[in-house]
Amino acid sequence: MTSRFWQHFISNGNPDGYQPADEPNFGEDEALDAYSRVIIRVAEQLRPAVVNLQGRRQRGGSGSGITFDKQGLILTNHHVVANSDEVRIRLSDGREMNGHVIGNDPWTDLAVVRAEERDLPSAALGNSAKLRVGQLVVAIGSPLGFESTVTAGVVSATGRTLRSITGHLVDNVIQTDAALNPGNSGGPLVDSRGRVIGINTAVIQPAQGICFAIPIDMAKHILPQLIEHGRIVRGYLGLHARTVPIAPALAEKYDLKQKHGVAVIAVENGAPAEDAGLQENDVIVSFGDQLVTSIDDLHKLLTTLPVGIPASVEFLREERRFGRLVIPEEYPVR
Repeated sequence: MTSRFWQHFISNGNPDGYQPADEPNFGEDEALDAYSRVIIRVAEQLRPAVVNLQGRRQRGGSGSGITFDKQGLILTNHHVVANSDEVRIRLSDGREMNGHVIGNDPWTDLAVVRAEERDLPSAALGNSAKLRVGQLVVAIGSPLGFESTVTAGVVSATGRTLRSITGHLVDNVIQTDAALNPGNSGGPLVDSRGRVIGINTAVIQPAQGICFAIPIDMAKHILPQLIEHGRIVRGYLGLHARTVPIAPALAEKYDLKQKHGVAVIAVENGAPAEDAGLQENDVIVSFGDQLVTSIDDLHKLLTTLPVGIPASVEFLREERRFGRLVIPEEYPVR
């Protein structure tokens, strides 16, 4: 009974008010066994879909990837396959095959590779928007020369901003203490049910236990364009931001139908956001006449609204509401 309780606790979180009445004392060994079983199950479920990717123009293993459909499509980091049109793919069972980079996006540090073979083991993509701080996560990678490596930890924070290896600032990344190494870049970060909720991208050196992953919701949004066009045509405002709650009094005052907005934390000189009058600490609540409740909302709108056409932006500044027009530019290649 104790083990079943811990299995439920680790997989689903402790429901509010749930207290097992018949067994108030839990043995540490039994709890550890349940925890271990979760990690073992997730590792066995995901390892067949985790691959090693070796760029044709690079020496040695360049990183990891995760197969996400039966057509041989693999999601990885842009920096893993940068400057390579072709890659060598190694599966966990030792098989090797060629692959082609069909799309990449330095802005999110994501890329898609198509394997020459089909019907490969694949993983299910989860939902990163529902992640909670403290939630159990497992990082899996396949550095060259080693079989799949597995580490476990928790979500340390969400909504972080990270300067990726490519030099781009990526908003809304997941911070975790699941240990990573460079060979694990591009591999999946998964939840206790084996669903991919992020793509491991970086570790902060020399800090201990500070690692980052690109949220899978961001990846799911751009995958169709990467697969079809090979790149993302993205609007650029020249600001960096994070999701924040809106004070209930302000929401009531302006009849806002949302509980969250996007707070501006930096505005680049000469950027469209600066031209439109946006400032640090402004909280964006709509863009292009669409509600903005998160960084993901803003990213999605920047990939759907036309570049070069004025769009409305509404924001809160202190206790006042403002409206401006902003003209998104195409995201600059750097």
